[in-house]
Amino acid sequence: MSKASISRFLAVVLALTLVGAACSDNDESGGSSNTSTTRNGDESTVPTTDNAEVTLGGTLYVGLEAETNSWKPGEGSFSNPGVMVALAIYDPIAYRGADGDIHPYLAESIEPNDDLTEWTINLRENVKFHDGTALTAEVMKTIFDEFLSAPGSNLSNAAQVDEVRVDDTLTYTYVLHQGSAAFPDLLAGAMGWPFSPEACRAAGDNCGSQPVGTGPFKLQSWARDADLVVVKNDDYWRTDENGVQLPYLDKVVFRALPDEDSRLQSVRAGDVQLGQSLRQGPIRQALAAEEAGELKVYFTVGNSSGSSIINTAVPPTNDVRIRRALAFALDQDALVAILDGTGISPPQTQYFSSESPWYSEKVAAAWPTNQPDKARELLDEYVNDPERSDGKASGAPVEIDFMCPPDPTLIQVAQGYQQLWTDVGFEVTLEQVDNPTQISRAVGSADTDPPYVGNYMITCWRNGGESDPYTTLYTQFSDPAITPGNVTNYHSDYVDEQLEILRSNADFNVRYEAVENIMMDFAENVPNTWTGATANALYSTNKVHNVAGWTLPGGIEGRGAAGAVTFVSQIWMDK
Repeated sequence: MSKASISRFLAVVLALTLVGAACSDNDESGGSSNTSTTRNGDESTVPTTDNAEVTLGGTLYVGLEAETNSWKPGEGSFSNPGVMVALAIYDPIAYRGADGDIHPYLAESIEPNDDLTEWTINLRENVKFHDGTALTAEVMKTIFDEFLSAPGSNLSNAAQVDEVRVDDTLTYTYVLHQGSAAFPDLLAGAMGWPFSPEACRAAGDNCGSQPVGTGPFKLQSWARDADLVVVKNDDYWRTDENGVQLPYLDKVVFRALPDEDSRLQSVRAGDVQLGQSLRQGPIRQALAAEEAGELKVYFTVGNSSGSSIINTAVPPTNDVRIRRALAFALDQDALVAILDGTGISPPQTQYFSSESPWYSEKVAAAWPTNQPDKARELLDEYVNDPERSDGKASGAPVEIDFMCPPDPTLIQVAQGYQQLWTDVGFEVTLEQVDNPTQISRAVGSADTDPPYVGNYMITCWRNGGESDPYTTLYTQFSDPAITPGNVTNYHSDYVDEQLEILRSNADFNVRYEAVENIMMDFAENVPNTWTGATANALYSTNKVHNVAGWTLPGGIEGRGAAGAVTFVSQIWMDK
């Protein structure tokens, strides 16, 4: 997305209206590039806009990289795999298109007032939840008041909203305590995924395992750490641009397959037909299989990056000398090579890739690069400090705990980290935990003192994203006591000042400077290290079609396979 596109988006915001997609035209192209965009040999009954033909029905098996702990917005931790499942069960109020802009989805229109403190949503008519109850403005207020803003909710961005006001049956307004240029971003995520309050109340503590949305598929069953099965919602409101009822498929089985090699082999064998990967090595193998004509691959590199997040609230990593020593010890090229990502994943220095309009050469030059001698110098300074934060005697070695899931690739990366840190003098213990446990320990609990401090020292993670930088950075670096997403617990008055500029200002150049200032602060204070940009891909058997060809209502072009996520409602298969 170019600076011109960003400015155009902000101009649209200030022009007070994001017009309903069903009423608008969009002739812009763009979005993420895919290594495979062909549509081969479809034997079809219904034409579609990608010049192939749709075959209706069938069951699609999807291999995901991880399980999600809960499907309830405000409770679940929705990383890339969880988002793809969520987009089958829920519809978003709005979503981002290939042009980089946020477009209405369940909304007909999204209109701010002059100072961006009120955002009024007009909902589509005749949208129903899977339990038959209607989507209304009053329901959206109930969802927010009773669930999303309730104690224990993990939606830190909900704190921006003072009130959800019902204006009429299908119109409601988010009243913010201060204006926000980035607010529409939130409506593409969990805060903008309506779910049935009646069904959630009836399910009680099981609401997160019995999701009821308005989406193209209904939950049939969920066996944790195995299969989540959804079936076609025959009453779904949406059709494609040719009037064909969505979804095309009868059933989708989402299967948690954490082992990358097993997932790829399952697709090659046809046991599952669509796989997801955010790992360089398997993507390289998938691309080779595509060259041989065995698979289709949809490959992108965006802002997301592999990283290790550092808990700045616990010793010894609460000392910036230790965090900087950890960063100076690392060799990103070596870590990327371990991931088999050489030539696929460039090194990372900030939350934005070199293709992003928010990227800064100044930050890239400031980020700590591989300088082992500098790492040893900082470590020695801490080791010999009689008032070191870990309470140990001067001269005692520094012990580091590094937590990571037991995926074979991640085990190798963790061992790479261990070796590089050991080489400069750290004593490093590796700990393997499953993905849900890792997330739970990183986020922490509202019941601890301080809240959400987490139960870890350092853990492998994935940072970044394609949202507005305010959405990304506010979620991860505002007050950790009230922000579950701030898993590093890094927070400062200076960062708050820059976030305030991002929130309140629509001028690109002013916002760019604020982003750059935050990234420069991170280069100095190192709340996380980087492991190279995250290559991501969806790969499928040749019988699967339209993986990256999804559109938003009104035919607005989608973002392909960005983030290894797609709308399965618009996929079809050869019989």
